[in-house]
Amino acid sequence: MAVQVIASSYSDGPTLTAAAAASCVPTYVPTSIPAGYWQIGRQWRLTATGRISCVVTTPGTARFDLRLGAVTVFDTLAMPLNIVAKTNVSWLLEVLLTCRSVGTGTSATLFGSGKWLSEASILTAVPSTGPGPGGQLVPYNTAPVVGTGFDSTIANALDFRFTQTVATGSLTCHQFLIEQLTP
Repeated sequence: MAVQVIASSYSDGPTLTAAAAASCVPTYVPTSIPAGYWQIGRQWRLTATGRISCVVTTPGTARFDLRLGAVTVFDTLAMPLNIVAKTNVSWLLEVLLTCRSVGTGTSATLFGSGKWLSEASILTAVPSTGPGPGGQLVPYNTAPVVGTGFDSTIANALDFRFTQTVATGSLTCHQFLIEQLTP
């Protein structure tokens, strides 16, 4: 079976600097997933790249989430940022999502795990002195779990969001892609 593109970007998303959750993809990316789309076992691959900056004191955390409607169906959880200042360094997020259940109310669920790589990740060596880039498995510092339940019998708006805990850094998403891997 061929891979099917569900959503993608061809330009940068907004540069986010506030300490609040916000869509990090261009305004044309959020799309509607039709009612009845999900099937148990259907898989998505989410790939996103961009640049991030953080400061020495109070670098805060980075957090990505995928939403269907108002429901966060996958969350990286808060990932500590480097205590060494980083300016416009690259990041890469790769996540595999599998539909575990379908249904009304909060019955439908996705299971996801992956990795976030960036020099902005905590305890990452300077590229000239050590291996890089460092990163974390996501969800951060916990075993993967099934995401919050959603209603798969209705259309749901898909969005990709970023949250930083302090307004001392910035993030821009350069590339975003969600692919359907299985029927």
